[in-house]
Amino acid sequence: MHPIPSECPVCGGELFVSKLHCRECDTTIEGRFITGPFASLTPEQVEFVEIFIRNEGKLIHMESELQLSYPTIRNRLHEVIRALGYEPGKGDGRLSEKERRAILEDLDKGRITSEEAMEMLRDS
Repeated sequence: MHPIPSECPVCGGELFVSKLHCRECDTTIEGRFITGPFASLTPEQVEFVEIFIRNEGKLIHMESELQLSYPTIRNRLHEVIRALGYEPGKGDGRLSEKERRAILEDLDKGRITSEEAMEMLRDS
């Protein structure tokens, strides 16, 4: 097996998958198919990713657009992360959600300056 080329070796144009074939039953399906890491996502997950990107990854902004709670949106994000073959929060060296919220709470209560909060969040 070889990776799917993304451009035509003759003219350099974009290539797309147009035929799928089952070796077991000899069934062939023709059409235009999505490839790449997002091909395994459900249509609902793709829509979620589009909303996530449009909101620059800010889950708090997604709450009002989707009319869902922050924990529900976070769970949906974790579902997408798992569907892409990753485990949420593993080995990323970042602050936990609890630590991040503590920094924001300290900022809100005036215990730290906005510059200190930005530095703490940036270094995570």
